[in-house]
Amino acid sequence: MSVDGLPKLSLRLHGGVDPRRCVELARHAERYELFSVWFAENPFNRGVLPAATACAAATERLGIGIGVFNPYNRHPTLIAMEIGALDELAQGRARLGIGSGIASATERMGLAPDRPLAAVRDAITIVRAMLAGEEVTHVGRAFSANKAKLEYRPPRADMPLLMAARGEQALALAGKIADGLMISNMCPPDFTRHAVAVMRNAAREAKRPPPSTVVQYVPCAVARDRVEALRLAKRAIAEMLPGFWSLAQRVPTAKSALLRAEELTEADFAAAAERLRRGEDAVAVLDERFVAALAIAGTADDCLTQARRYAEAGATELALTFVGPQLQAEIELIAAAAA
Repeated sequence: MSVDGLPKLSLRLHGGVDPRRCVELARHAERYELFSVWFAENPFNRGVLPAATACAAATERLGIGIGVFNPYNRHPTLIAMEIGALDELAQGRARLGIGSGIASATERMGLAPDRPLAAVRDAITIVRAMLAGEEVTHVGRAFSANKAKLEYRPPRADMPLLMAARGEQALALAGKIADGLMISNMCPPDFTRHAVAVMRNAAREAKRPPPSTVVQYVPCAVARDRVEALRLAKRAIAEMLPGFWSLAQRVPTAKSALLRAEELTEADFAAAAERLRRGEDAVAVLDERFVAALAIAGTADDCLTQARRYAEAGATELALTFVGPQLQAEIELIAAAAA
C-alpha cells in the first residue's frame, strides 16, 4: 500500500503479543493489504520467531519482518540460520533488521556490549555472506566465524539487510554497509530527515547507491472521534516517555533524537517525564505537540496526512503500532482511507 505520497503502511507487533493473536492480526493486515508485519523483539519478553513463523505459514503475500535481531544474544551465524529458514517458509517474504540493542538490557544477559558498531558490522558481513551460500571465515572485532557455511540453500542470496541506527556513526555505517535503515519509536520526523541525510551522504562517500528502504516504527491512534484518538495517543506516548527520557540521560544519541522535535525543548521533555513518573494523567501532562512529534493520531484522514510527513522526511515504510482497544477495526479504518 503506497499511494498519493504515502509511505508503505505496515503493522508492528512485538513479544508482548500472544503468538496466536499475532496470527489473527497478520491475516487481517494481509486482508486489508498492509505491506508487512514487523516483529520487535525486546529482551526478556517472548522471542518473536514462533509468532513470525506462524504468521509466515498463515499468510501468502504479507512481508514478515524481524526488527531487530541483536547479535549479542544471537550470534550472526545463528541469525543466518534462522532468517534463511524463515525466508524459505515465507517463500521470499522475510525481512531482516539487525541492531546492537540497548546496552543496559544486554548487560543483564551477562554480556559486554562494548563495541556496538563493530558488532553490527560483523553481523551484517557474516549474515550476508552466509545467505549468499558462501563459506565464511571472518575475524571481527566483536564476532567471528571460521569456515561457517549453511548446509541448505537459502532462497535469496541477496536478501536485503536493514540496520537499526540512531547515532551519527551508526547512521553513517548504515549508509556504508546496509541495504536499508530502521528507525525506532520516539523519533520525530525531523530526526528521520536528518538520519536519512546522514545515511545517504555516507553511502555517496563510500561510492555505493544510497539504501532505498527506510522503515520507521510509529505509534498510531486512529478513530472516528479525533478527541478519543488523541487521548489514546497520549496514553501510548506516556507509557514510553519516562523510559526513553531516562535512556536519554545515559545515551546522548537517544537525547539528540528526541530533541529534534520541532516544538519541544529539553525542559518540556524533562517536565513531562517527571510528571508522568509521579503518576499524573497522560492527557493532562501531554499536549498535542507531543502527539505531533511522536505518533500519528486522529481520524483516518488525519493519520494519513501525518504519515505523509514521514514520507517527506524520507521514510519509505511506517510500521504502525495500533494503540486502541480494537486493533482490527483500526487497521480497517486506515486501510480504507488509503485505498
